Amino acid sequence: MLTVLLILIPFIAGLIAFGLKGSGPKVLAVISSLATVATAIGAWCRLGTAPDSLSFTANWIPQLGSQFRVGLDGMGMMLCLLTAIAFLLVFIAIYNRNYESSNSFYGLLLLSQAGLTGVFTAYDALQFYIFWELALIPVYFLCSLWGGDKRIAVTFKFFVYTFLGSLLMLVGIIYLYTQNPDHSFSWESFTNLHLGADQQNWLFWLFFVAFAIKMPVFPFHTWQPDTYEQSPTPVTMILSGIMVKMGLFGVIRWLVPVLPEGVHMWADVAIVLSIIGIIYASCIAMVQSDLKRLIAYSSIAHIGLMSAAIFSHTEQGMQGVLLQMFNHGINIIGLWIIVEIIQQRFNIKNMDELGGIAQKAPRMAIFLVIISLANIGLPLTNGFVGEFLMFSGLFQYNHWFMAVAGLGIILAAVYTLNMIQKVMFGNANALTETTTDLQPAEVLALSLVVAIILILGVYPKPILDLVSNTTAVVLKF
Repeated sequence: MLTVLLILIPFIAGLIAFGLKGSGPKVLAVISSLATVATAIGAWCRLGTAPDSLSFTANWIPQLGSQFRVGLDGMGMMLCLLTAIAFLLVFIAIYNRNYESSNSFYGLLLLSQAGLTGVFTAYDALQFYIFWELALIPVYFLCSLWGGDKRIAVTFKFFVYTFLGSLLMLVGIIYLYTQNPDHSFSWESFTNLHLGADQQNWLFWLFFVAFAIKMPVFPFHTWQPDTYEQSPTPVTMILSGIMVKMGLFGVIRWLVPVLPEGVHMWADVAIVLSIIGIIYASCIAMVQSDLKRLIAYSSIAHIGLMSAAIFSHTEQGMQGVLLQMFNHGINIIGLWIIVEIIQQRFNIKNMDELGGIAQKAPRMAIFLVIISLANIGLPLTNGFVGEFLMFSGLFQYNHWFMAVAGLGIILAAVYTLNMIQKVMFGNANALTETTTDLQPAEVLALSLVVAIILILGVYPKPILDLVSNTTAVVLKF
């Protein structure tokens, strides 16, 4: 029942938020997020002692053999915990912001949280597809109503990309259902299918393209920088911190176990595309002056490494991916919180117009430096262990792939340190001279981010233990 509550709490809170006024929606959002985090922690505790209690099955569409079936393994638990923490951080960070039609704004964010949690807990393919779409629908409205000047064109492009990917995945799901003698959409039935190599080879691309668009992986990434730039920053936090994990989750949960021969056949191609994305996005990030676009391309590079490590099909690579999915979500949201603060203070995103902020806001500078160094995998931060494991897995698979992908570390250090220098250091100008330091809510959100960075940087064992069973299951296929 705890698994169902993880979906119901934000869903019900979101519906209620639409009818509230004044500060009611933001207060409800924080309370809902705290309750969801507490429920996720409770589910984590039950996972080790009574895992069966976290599964729930009910008749849904018996004529099609589809059930409403949710459950949690280590990966699902980790992503549900990340989702709960991420939304709490977002709601705390923007607590002092005022949004037009705030009831709709917070209501849509909470509904998106419910959809995301549904994706990470689904063990029925049709249910997975429906939650996949439900998680995206609120984002379409959030981007188109509260986004930047080019929001309509950018949201349309985002819609076309994601709808095309979803349609390809739906075709693949329907085909697998027709080949299933059990007439069921259950995960176990799909993984027990005995499909020929020819079938798996073309089915692979139906699912991979859908998941690659969501991650995104080169060359399916072009919707992402524009969407991140034009979306309201809280929505960008959710897109880059959580929603990109839907693609990685889909590959690990549905693609690798269901189409193992297709994955083996096309692994090299998928890894090459991922590595091209690492280098390409890193090079573009180096020449960016727009803060939001720089972090957007940085995210493409990090996700590219995770994608490559998945297809290396090694134990260390898979452990690194699962750990880094959590860590990347925390780190990237921390960066977006600071971008949101800067944008609110100065109403600009151009790094060339900033500088000297550390003189007037030293706490902001300290938080940015710590989170940025974690994002490039500095030892003793949470980003280091996951990257080390992923590079180890790639090295076992093909040392040349690892060598080229490793260039991303150097490029990441270049554009990250350049960003810190331009934004925080140097001489203050007329714009930054009068800035103030962080507000209490902002300090709280960023302190939580830094605490997670340092704790998991020194002691990542809790997350590694949590996802170990997922690694064992995936590597069987």
